[in-house]
Amino acid sequence: MINPELHKKPVALDRVGHRDLKVRRDRNPLAAAAGLNAFFLTAAEFVEACKDYPILFLHAGKDDAGKELCAPVAVFGLKRGENLFWRHGRWDARYVPALLRAYPFAIAPTPERQYVVCVDEDSDVISREEGEPLFDAEGKASSYLEAMRQLVEKAEVEVERTKAIGRRLLELGLLQPRRFDATLPDGSPLTIDGFLGLNEEKLAQLPDAVTLELARNGLLALIHFHLASLGNMGRLLEVHAEKRAAEAA
Repeated sequence: MINPELHKKPVALDRVGHRDLKVRRDRNPLAAAAGLNAFFLTAAEFVEACKDYPILFLHAGKDDAGKELCAPVAVFGLKRGENLFWRHGRWDARYVPALLRAYPFAIAPTPERQYVVCVDEDSDVISREEGEPLFDAEGKASSYLEAMRQLVEKAEVEVERTKAIGRRLLELGLLQPRRFDATLPDGSPLTIDGFLGLNEEKLAQLPDAVTLELARNGLLALIHFHLASLGNMGRLLEVHAEKRAAEAA
């Protein structure tokens, strides 16, 4: 899955054309996400991600059949371009989303509907001069590259499952626009919107058969992880206020 805000110059990895490509293990690839205020999560990640981040949803266009799509995201900041988890040159959270951990690698479909591993040639952890080689002299992938390949391939399977879950939530009318209003310590107001969250009233009104379906397929548990995660919005407000105070000092 390619994220245009993260992968600036993704190209299909080629064992011939990229034979001399290296990765700078002395640099932190997560620095590329310093300006992202949210990032995609697969459904399988909710149980861990909800401990660190608010989990909300974004409109994500339509699928090939014309059905509305939405994407769950871990929220990193309260305004565009703000990532409150990138602090002092490191990631300040226990859990990092899988597709972000894989950066600068990703996976993308070809016109023939196959999938290829891609690398962001614009990443400053990628070099042709120094670092750990991605391929050996015979063109075989290094253990590091093989681990990244397995990570993006496993995540891509979960991406498709997550799309189906989002479609079901929208079909049931369980998502609605969410707005968060707060007052910062200096008295200034702050509004966070543009996200979707659970409509708890609609959930309570579902027929018993549908509620049982959601419980059996694991979607009800995901809904509870989403709701539990919203408590992390308070942490973001605190860090945001601290950052503003430091900038004003």
